[in-house]
Parts: sequence; structure tokens; C-alpha cells
Amino acid sequence: MATDPDAEFTALVHRQSRFVFRVAYAVLLNSHDAEDAVQETFLKLYRHRGWEQAENERAYLARVAWREAVDLRPRRSQPSVSSAEPLDTDEMPSLQPVPEQTLLSANQDSMIHAMIDALPEELRVPLALSAFDELHSPEIGSILGIPEGTVRTRLLRARQVLRQKLTSIQESRYA
Repeated sequence: MATDPDAEFTALVHRQSRFVFRVAYAVLLNSHDAEDAVQETFLKLYRHRGWEQAENERAYLARVAWREAVDLRPRRSQPSVSSAEPLDTDEMPSLQPVPEQTLLSANQDSMIHAMIDALPEELRVPLALSAFDELHSPEIGSILGIPEGTVRTRLLRARQVLRQKLTSIQESRYA
């Protein structure tokens, strides 16, 4: 008896939508943008039917969601302006950080994201699943189909590479 591909896809969405949201949210740090990334991820999966051939469903979904979120990130970097009534800013202290601090923080965030994105996939994916989706080594190993010890080694190596890059940048700033 043949199964209905649309029903299988619907089951996939119900089964994995929270997981895909968490991966996207870890990259975008905004629930609205993460929801957009989830929709784009599932639309892309539906169009190309790639999920049907995936060996490990969660690992495949994590990779697709991660890439989709990273692709959405540059377009989402500008804050939207609300059309609410203007407030009298002379009477209220600003709750926003000073512009210089905002710029420095955004620059540092984008630099760290660029460093993570530059990692080889074998280091980047376990790091993303661990740091952003808060999965443990055994879970990551089962998702990626690799031994738990290999996951731990890759996580250690990814963190070492990032630490070296950050140290190098700090040393060059103060040299």
C-alpha cells in the first residue's frame, strides 16, 4: 500500500516543527524571524522532497534550518520602525543602549556568527546543535550518525578554533 506524500510531509511538520524552530531561533534570536525561517525551511523541503531521502531526519532538518536562518539573518539586520504615536523622549530616560554600544555589540555578534559559519561543517553542525539547540553529545551523535566520542572531539575542536580566532583578534587590537 502506497503512502500519501502529502500526509507524510504533514506528519514531518507536526513531528519536527519545534525542533526546526529551535535551530532557527538559535541563529536569529528573534521568534518572528525564526518562524519565517521555519516556514521557508518546510516550503523548501516540500518543493524539493529532499527529506524523503534523508538518512537522519533530524540532522537533515537541522542543516536545512540552519542554512535558511543564516540566509535570512542579513535581511533581518535592520530593525523595523513602528508607526506608533511618538513619545515625548525628553521626559523619559532612554532604555536603549547608546548607539556606540549597539554598534559594537552588533559588530561582535556578526563577527562571532561569521566565525561559526566559517567552521567546517563537521565542526559547525555539532556546535550548533549543542550550543543553540542545547542537545547533548549522545543526542547529537544519533542525529549525525557518529559516535558520541567523535561528537565530543568535534565540539572541543570547534571551541578551540573559535577561542584561537577570538584571542588572535583581541591580540591584534591591543598590539
